[in-house]
Parts: sequence; structure tokens; C-alpha cells
Amino acid sequence: MPASLASLAAELAPLRARLVAHPLYTRLENLHDVRLFMQHHVFAVWDFMSLLKALQRELTSVETCWRPRGDATARRLINEIVLGEESDEGLGGAGYSSHFELYRAAMEQCGASVAAIDALLAELCAGSALAPALERCGAPPAARAFVGETFALIQGGSLPAVAAAFTLGREDVIPDMFTRLVGDLSRQHGGRLSRLIDYLERHIRMDGERHGPMSAQLLSSLCGQDAASWSAARAGAERAIRARLALWDGILACLGRERRVQE
Repeated sequence: MPASLASLAAELAPLRARLVAHPLYTRLENLHDVRLFMQHHVFAVWDFMSLLKALQRELTSVETCWRPRGDATARRLINEIVLGEESDEGLGGAGYSSHFELYRAAMEQCGASVAAIDALLAELCAGSALAPALERCGAPPAARAFVGETFALIQGGSLPAVAAAFTLGREDVIPDMFTRLVGDLSRQHGGRLSRLIDYLERHIRMDGERHGPMSAQLLSSLCGQDAASWSAARAGAERAIRARLALWDGILACLGRERRVQE
């Protein structure tokens, strides 16, 4: 890891540790809890794809009249990451699917509602702007706030800030303990979370083996030896991690409210 990236990761380590140790992971006690979690988290899965496509748009030529653009290594790195995230092998090795579509299929398998995320996509396909579409689709408040923060960064952040949010704020923050927890619940409920486990295991494997190192290389190449770029990268990564903490806090609060009602 280049010295500047290693230094950045070290600076962010205490904040990231808060995310990895968040109490939410141990509060998902039953299938209902996991459904509620997924109904929030699916919006983060969706806007992760939007963050990725924002990087691809900035680093490659996506216009009909193609032209060489930017650094060829950066183009290769981002296009490889897009390939895996947007068209990975489908469930059971059948066909191809984006990771978002894999996650949505996991929601259907376990009985989580896809109404809000489907309504958002329908609004966007009909030409609605994001902000009113989020208000009308029925997304949970914490999910709306999270998506709003992501798109504020996409629209107003520098390229190093967006790349750092993707690399350090999004690519490696789901801990192995969450996969083990979901595995225990899946066995209790007849394998109804097997597709979610597949999704999580794919992300952990793909991020660890390929996408994590590739995105780190991409961030390093974008920032180089420029102190201002590394400063922007730190701001973008910190912003992304804090937004995820706020999302996790919102889900935890929602779980608490539901339990109080049940009592």
C-alpha cells in the first residue's frame, strides 16, 4: 500500500472500528429483524452502484462518439470493477446479474418487502428527479438520508473524494461476523437467507481478492503525490463512513421502536 494511502487508512481506522463494532450486527435476532435491515440496506446497495457509475463516467468515455480519455490503467481498473458489480455470475451460476439484482432476489426469498426500492426505480425510469422520487417511494427516513448524502458527494465532491468514498467508505465495511450471524438465522428458518449469504460471501471474496486492491490502486493513481488530492480523499472517505454509521444508527433505532410496540 502506498505511503499516502496507508497513512489515510490509519487516520480513518478509529472511525472504521466504530462501524465494524456497531451494535446493529448483534441486534438482528430473527427473520423479521433481517427483513427490516434489508429494506433499509437495499438503498445503500443501489446507490453503491450509482457511486461506481459516477466514477466510470469520470474516468472513461461513455458518450456515443467515443474518444480516448484519461489514464488507460484507471480505465481498466474501473471497467473491471464495473464488470463484476454490474454483471456477475447469477445465482447458481445461471446467467449474469448485478449485485443489486442478487440482493433484491435475496429480499424476495426471505420475505422482505421490495415495494419501496421498486417504486424508486419506477419513478426514476419515468423521469422523476431523485429527491422527489425518494420522498414518494416510501423509503425509510434513514435510507433516504443515506442516499441523499451519497448523491451530494457524487454531485459536489472532487474525483479523489468520490474515489475514496468508494474505496475506503464502501468496499470493505461488511464484517465477517455479519455473514456468520445471518448463516445461523438461515439454518433456523429453512435456508430462507441463503441468497443473502451468497451475496455477502461474494462481496467479501470479491472485495478482498480483486475489487479492494484494484480500487486502492485507482485511488493512489488519482491522488499521486498531491497533498490537496489526499486531503479531499480523506474528507470523502470520512463522509462516507459517517453516513454509514448514521444509517446503522437509524436501523437500530427502528428495530428498537418496533420491539417497544410489540411489547
